[in-house]
Amino acid sequence: MPLSDAAVRTAKPKEKPYKLTDGGGLFLLVTPSGGKLWRFKYRFNGAEKLLALGVYPEIGLKQARERHNEAKKLLANGVDPNADKKRQALAATLSSNNTFDSIAAEFIELKEREGLSQATLVKQKWFRSQMQAGIGDRPVAEIEPMEVLAALKVIEKRGNYETSKRCRAFADRVFRYAIITGRAKTNPAAGLGDALISGKVKHHAAIIDPKGVGELLRGIEAYQGSILTKLSMKMLAHVFVRPGELRHAEWSEIDFDRSVWVIPAAKMKMRSDHAVPLSRQVLAILEEAKALRIGNSRYVFPSLVSALKPMSENTVNMGLRRLGYTNEEMTAHGFRSTASTLLNESGKWSADAIERSLAHKDSDAIRSIYHRGKHWDERVLMAQWWSDHLDDLKSHPLSKSP
Repeated sequence: MPLSDAAVRTAKPKEKPYKLTDGGGLFLLVTPSGGKLWRFKYRFNGAEKLLALGVYPEIGLKQARERHNEAKKLLANGVDPNADKKRQALAATLSSNNTFDSIAAEFIELKEREGLSQATLVKQKWFRSQMQAGIGDRPVAEIEPMEVLAALKVIEKRGNYETSKRCRAFADRVFRYAIITGRAKTNPAAGLGDALISGKVKHHAAIIDPKGVGELLRGIEAYQGSILTKLSMKMLAHVFVRPGELRHAEWSEIDFDRSVWVIPAAKMKMRSDHAVPLSRQVLAILEEAKALRIGNSRYVFPSLVSALKPMSENTVNMGLRRLGYTNEEMTAHGFRSTASTLLNESGKWSADAIERSLAHKDSDAIRSIYHRGKHWDERVLMAQWWSDHLDDLKSHPLSKSP
């Protein structure tokens, strides 16, 4: 005989669990503690099974019957209701965290468990951060190709053509992972490479996470090789000029009174004079180098073989190798990427000021750069902040990279 609402409502607990049947395998299980549980007893592939349909009174008799009928329809179509319930629960769990940024974080975590190198993981975290503003908070299944392209174009407009290409490749992998895990059906990052500018940028390995930078600086501080090599690595971290520009630095170019190093156009890749604001820390490094000056050597960092020649182009890289960093982890040129990355991530400085400090685009005359050059005041403040920030990273090891 089918159950009634009254019979379900007035059912009292007994010493042992008992059932009130409704027919077709549906019954109410009344427990000694007073719980009332809807259950469906059925057979699938010859095996007896039990499906939980809910708890009374949250699920009333009418709702229990509706769930019972849905389960019977699945059985009629050859589907195990218990397996279907598990699939739905998994789908609900997956869709609860379905933004691009959350899936990107999950993808990186997966790669970390697979044993991907720390250097590669750091780069992937950097790519994730670059996509955050554009599509990070968007549900991955709703993102359109034009949205991904717009996010990449923001990076491209900063002149970071290679970064935009690599961010697209990273997004492509994240979307493919989302498809595999059932949270997206299409990959909006696929095929966007043709819409991006192809930069001819040579890759220079660099450490771009704060924890790694702090470890590097502490390693340089403890360097046991040539003192000039040590000072050149320290200075390169602070001023982030090109390694060749540092090697060929001359004392006549350093203005201690104005705290400026003016690099002549002939030594610059962009063939225009470039002024570098010098922080207190950099001036201290230069004073230490000056105390080691041999005779009338014009070079700040002379060759270890002859004071009449500039330091070898391999000296800094060899110093890094001696500290235990491979060519795939850190290079002399990588100090520029380190500074560019962390300065941009800080959000404290304009992109133009950072780009001018890197001498990517600078056509002002020396006098203009010295006194009225665009972004000069900001660059002076940024140079001191950067040196202070490096000192902070060196003195206060982070327990975890951000």
